[in-house]
Amino acid sequence: MENEIKEPAPKYNYVSPDEYLEMERASTEKHEYYNGYVIAMSGARLKHNQIAVNLYAKIGSYLDGKKCQVLPAVMRVATPNRDAYIYPDATIVCGEPLLEDEKFDTLLNPSVVFEIWSPSTQKNDMGYKLLFYQHIHSLKEYIMIDSAKRFAQVVRKQPDGAWRFEDISGTHDALFISIVNLNLSFDDIYRNTGL
Repeated sequence: MENEIKEPAPKYNYVSPDEYLEMERASTEKHEYYNGYVIAMSGARLKHNQIAVNLYAKIGSYLDGKKCQVLPAVMRVATPNRDAYIYPDATIVCGEPLLEDEKFDTLLNPSVVFEIWSPSTQKNDMGYKLLFYQHIHSLKEYIMIDSAKRFAQVVRKQPDGAWRFEDISGTHDALFISIVNLNLSFDDIYRNTGL
């Protein structure tokens, strides 16, 4: 992509949401979009991929036959103002998925998004991504999972619209996903990772 940048320092001129989507849909690589800047996504390491597959398998089988579904990292999510287009590592959508256009590749109504931390992405996941995710009206939970140790941080939207943070460490036995009423054990999340 001509206006592609590498994390974290933006180097190029403003790109509109429509220009980003046109470039992204023609690209063989994935890029995220934040306030006019396009950021190339790097490849994920083994533990990251193992955790992602574990999430898809456990959550997917639990949601079988229910009104919610889990979607993989290839499903892009957009903020209401189109100021961010993000590829969460996993997404849960409840009810009918709302999509931005007839390309069917950009979700507007995620209920839960997951990001799997690495040392290089943790700051971004806790920083600007959190701020953009909080603008999505349908989002109820933002779950960040550490790929280096048994740790997760859950940010839940409260009835009054405030967001509450909860840290879950390896001493706990489960991560609770409240929107779908699922306790997901750390043993299941970190299966095959050696953690």
